[in-house]
Amino acid sequence: MAPSSCIEITPDERAQLLSIARQSIRHGLNTGQPLTVTADGWAGVPAEEYGNFVTLTQAGQLRGCVGCVEPTQPLAPSVAAHAFGAAFGDPRFPPLTDTEAEHTRIEISVLSSPEPVDAPTRESLAAALRPRKDGLLLADGTHRATFLPKVWEQLPDPEQFIAHLRSKAGLSAHGWSDTIRCFRYHTISFAEDNGLDAVAGTQA
Repeated sequence: MAPSSCIEITPDERAQLLSIARQSIRHGLNTGQPLTVTADGWAGVPAEEYGNFVTLTQAGQLRGCVGCVEPTQPLAPSVAAHAFGAAFGDPRFPPLTDTEAEHTRIEISVLSSPEPVDAPTRESLAAALRPRKDGLLLADGTHRATFLPKVWEQLPDPEQFIAHLRSKAGLSAHGWSDTIRCFRYHTISFAEDNGLDAVAGTQA
């Protein structure tokens, strides 16, 4: 199924997805493998394919983030795989431990379909971006990277946002090329509360 540009996820569906992510991490701690989830095995979870990221934090600090912009499977199994990846496969961090897990907060970001941005110059891209709303994907040959809309909290200036994203992609921070392609998307993000069992959410 093709990804949709309109995201509709109810509070019950958000709670189910957070439960899947939490169970996948617990399953990983016990078995070393992600939780196996079928698209039709969870009542009330959207069957559509959406890009998504699972972000883990501890006391507000990043502890892992894994996801995809372009979906390859329905949302439930994708979230399960990305939760496992964020906990045990993010190369920036060591694998999550049992002791850490209970203090780790899960946030899920579900992405709309990426839309091309007509930006022949760096300046035109900066002018086209909507801070705190747009996620951005840059691709230039084999170089590719994305920032979720929440990154605007750390990089509120469009020029900084672009420079850091180019660096993340392995490109010169302040360069540009005629072959670069730019895509924007928005997200619905929701997370466990401080008690790690309830849902809060925002749409960007």
